[in-house]
Amino acid sequence: MIETLFQDTPTVVLFGILSGVLSVFAYIPYIKDTIAGRTRPQRASWLIWSVLSTIALVSQIHEGAGPSLLFAGVQVSCTVLVFGLSSWVGTNNRLRHTDHLIFMAAGFGLVLWYFTESAAYALAVTISISLLGGAATVVKTYRDPGSETSVTWVVSFVASGFALLSVGSFDPVLLAYPMYLFVLYGAILAAIGLGRVRLRSLGAASARKDVPVTAQAHPQIVTPWPETSEFEETLYAANKPTPVAGFSEAHHR
Repeated sequence: MIETLFQDTPTVVLFGILSGVLSVFAYIPYIKDTIAGRTRPQRASWLIWSVLSTIALVSQIHEGAGPSLLFAGVQVSCTVLVFGLSSWVGTNNRLRHTDHLIFMAAGFGLVLWYFTESAAYALAVTISISLLGGAATVVKTYRDPGSETSVTWVVSFVASGFALLSVGSFDPVLLAYPMYLFVLYGAILAAIGLGRVRLRSLGAASARKDVPVTAQAHPQIVTPWPETSEFEETLYAANKPTPVAGFSEAHHR
């Protein structure tokens, strides 16, 4: 059944089209927020992602990818577009020392590609570098799940799944890039879900700390001890013993 599905060219092309269209829709909220000024992308980061995604796209073309190129092409186009917008409303246009190392590693992958005539080396280096940034994003998302737009990652996750199906064969090199993004987007979604559960747990624990111990042990006791009524105060004052002259409470103790 699976082999028949992959051999059905119209179906594979349909998967490729779906992956490309969904990728566009995934980027629309981010691009709208950037234009509106609600999101301020970092120029340096998006420059790096533009270079890495371009290398991945070219390497897939070199390896003979088919309809799955629609997914990779949209990824490159949208990434470059966001980088262009970051030059207008973005922040942090300076490259750090680690950024220079990333470019050096990417260049090393291109050199290996040139001498070995195999794009797999450049693709492997690209995915390895991207994986480091992806892992940092997962950790950040777990700690602050509200910092990410869930719908963007849900659509991207589905798009990368269609991109896997659009490869049309079990070629490890062609499957590597969409598989990497499929796993990354799934991890980010998991981080959003687990991060929200963690925040709810912390909120519940904090709320319990504000409840008196008695109320925690006996939930039915939720009202404070009633205040003394005016009648009880009058009764107590009327029956209060009169102290003996020269005899203080301190002497009594």
